[in-house]
Amino acid sequence: MNRPGACDDCLRRAWLVAGLADRIEAGLGSARREARELLALEDGRLAEAVAAGDAERILETARAADTAAAREAVERTGLWATCRHDAVYPGRLRDARDAPAVLFGRGSEGLLRELSEEPAVVTIVGTRRPSAHARDLAESLGARLARAGAVIVSGMAHGIDSASHEGALSAAGRTVAVLGGGAEIPSPRGQARVYRRIANEGLIVSELPPGTAPRRWTFPARNRIMAALGRMTVVVEARSRSGSLITAAIAQDLGRDVGAVPGRVGDPGAEGTNELLRAGAHVVRGPEDVLDALLGAGAGRATIASSRGGSSLEPELAAVLAAVSTGSASCDEVARTCELGPPAAASALVRLELAGLVRSDSAGRYRLPA
Repeated sequence: MNRPGACDDCLRRAWLVAGLADRIEAGLGSARREARELLALEDGRLAEAVAAGDAERILETARAADTAAAREAVERTGLWATCRHDAVYPGRLRDARDAPAVLFGRGSEGLLRELSEEPAVVTIVGTRRPSAHARDLAESLGARLARAGAVIVSGMAHGIDSASHEGALSAAGRTVAVLGGGAEIPSPRGQARVYRRIANEGLIVSELPPGTAPRRWTFPARNRIMAALGRMTVVVEARSRSGSLITAAIAQDLGRDVGAVPGRVGDPGAEGTNELLRAGAHVVRGPEDVLDALLGAGAGRATIASSRGGSSLEPELAAVLAAVSTGSASCDEVARTCELGPPAAASALVRLELAGLVRSDSAGRYRLPA
């Protein structure tokens, strides 16, 4: 099996973008969304747009770049590179007209290949300052989706992003972090522990060459990669002007599904997600809703139950487990959902709890473990 590889022209393009990073920053001012428009330009027009007076000199330098030295720099930092002309470059990323010429990566090359074929790749995003409930929900969503076989994509930022990665890792699942700086350095640095785990157990990618520091524009720019890789983007919690809504908008532009977790009306932290729902986004109450959207109605319940061991359980226990996974929290609710008598439902719940497949709280309400 061939290793990921990048051609000379694409490597030069990647180094050109990195070399223009400060000029792109200065040229954008506060209009961060315009980075996508710049990154869609071919080399000459990009240089002219952000460095008119020096454009020709910059282009000459880029054309003369030593690609052998570039490859050595990539290998020296423990990374690999793949470009749009490489068979393992993610097919979904090619859908974007501003797709990066190169992805620099660290971690599982096998997972890189799977990104093109896996039907359940879910991008999870949200605020960097989530409520405790939203953070727990993102972690649970990442864990339960990963346990059901989905690949979790996010940006490793503080808050919802890192929580979704941590959830996937806790379930021994597959997760991909897209960074706004070079892939060899944790970004933000406060996520060094999560970075190391993803590098060892998952996949880290960036369009920026090693040694490139993140800028303000590189974070919304990396959002387009996150949106393109996922078959569905889920926003867990976001204010009305959140960068997560940019990711959702890009996903919609690419024809991807968008989902949002409902929030309390009047809560500023839920304004963005509620706006998405009002505009027609899928309602996401749990992993079943995501899998139903991606794989077809009813797929979520069956997949989640199977991932919890439902396929090897007695039919009655499997039905009770599926009921809890779809929101039946009390014994009475489970009994009604499964058309069981209360004693039979209670007995099944106790057996499932003893097996570690459900948990109960002090109020006698049941849920799946995170």
